[in-house]
Amino acid sequence: MDRNPPPGGLGLETPDLYRLVPGMDSDTKFEGVNPEQYVRDQGAMTDQLSRRQIREYQLYSRTSGKHVQVTGRRISATAEDGNKFAKLIVETDTFGSRVRIKGAESEKYICMNKRGKLIGKPSGKSKDCVFTEIVLENNYTAFQNARREGWFMAFTRQGRPRQASRSRQNQREAHFIKRLYQGQLPFPNHAERQKQFEFVGSAPTRRTKRTRRPQSQT
Repeated sequence: MDRNPPPGGLGLETPDLYRLVPGMDSDTKFEGVNPEQYVRDQGAMTDQLSRRQIREYQLYSRTSGKHVQVTGRRISATAEDGNKFAKLIVETDTFGSRVRIKGAESEKYICMNKRGKLIGKPSGKSKDCVFTEIVLENNYTAFQNARREGWFMAFTRQGRPRQASRSRQNQREAHFIKRLYQGQLPFPNHAERQKQFEFVGSAPTRRTKRTRRPQSQT
């Protein structure tokens, strides 16, 4: 049996499965392990080994037309672009897409209590303060609480937090757009690099008319 994984994959779809863990014998096989469940479990584990990524951005609410802000214990989606309370520090928590979201000004984490209410906490160590980023087909992003599957961060048109137990991934209330903080550039010399991606239209080419060769008569 070929034990080399196919190009572009980890080989998890083959019958002979191996644990991809440093220091473990390469001949050790998965025994009675569902590979899909194993990958999900590994992606949900807190990453204490690698360096965590930290990003800064704003979250634009699709329903309120404003930005999520953390003013202390109170969380709302009523901030204008560039508001100091709308600047969020997003820390990765796992190898996958789980994150902790903290207000840069208030230094409070966005968390969800057992009733599905969003509150700000000084510590984000609890699983209540971890969210899974889900990129949707319409290019919006939804944030599902890591402790309570199916409970999403959501806001009403007035910018008030919506009860998470009544929120669903396909609802507008749970849709957000990540936006850079006012005056923040994604990388140095952004204006110069942007020119590399400009499309220049070309003049239409003139089609020459073909002439048929007279067929020889026999």
